[in-house]
Amino acid sequence: MFTGIVEELGSVAALEGSRLRLAGREVLTDVELGASIAVNGCCLTVVDWDSAAGWFDVDVTQESFDRTQLGDLRPGDPVNLERPVRLSDRLGGHLVQGHVDAVGVIVKPAPDLKVKVPEGLHRYLVEKGSVTVDGVSLTVVDPAPEGFTVALIPHTMEVTTLGRKGAGDRVNIEVDVMAKYAESLLGGILPGRD
Repeated sequence: MFTGIVEELGSVAALEGSRLRLAGREVLTDVELGASIAVNGCCLTVVDWDSAAGWFDVDVTQESFDRTQLGDLRPGDPVNLERPVRLSDRLGGHLVQGHVDAVGVIVKPAPDLKVKVPEGLHRYLVEKGSVTVDGVSLTVVDPAPEGFTVALIPHTMEVTTLGRKGAGDRVNIEVDVMAKYAESLLGGILPGRD
């Protein structure tokens, strides 16, 4: 479980087949084999690392390539990195699983970021609700039929990839899991939902 508060801006060192090597420092301070690290909001498992050299490797499944924009990454590309939340940590963002729901497309870049999302995700987007874009916990300003807008402060644009993204760029979207659970629990009693 993550919070969507990015710890550091890392970068892609290499992508060979299903093995992705990432550069980072902060997320490696307490790393161990099998640790989870969110990369652009996608929870991945550390399979090798060198803390002194500042890199770690993860294996990406075809399912993750299909449901995320990780396959778009090239060496040198910046990535948002976050370690899982500890029970003793403050929850500065919102509960984020690191299970990307879909890939959205930026329609308008930051600071008034507008993202188009695939049909089916709209019902989980509400004004002042939470959404995760490339692993960054954000508050929806305006849910729209084709997507949503969020307002980014200069700090967020500086310390995440979102300040570097332009129109047409693909981003990982994770909607609020609480909304999905509510829908699932109420599915049998809500009209039109079976």
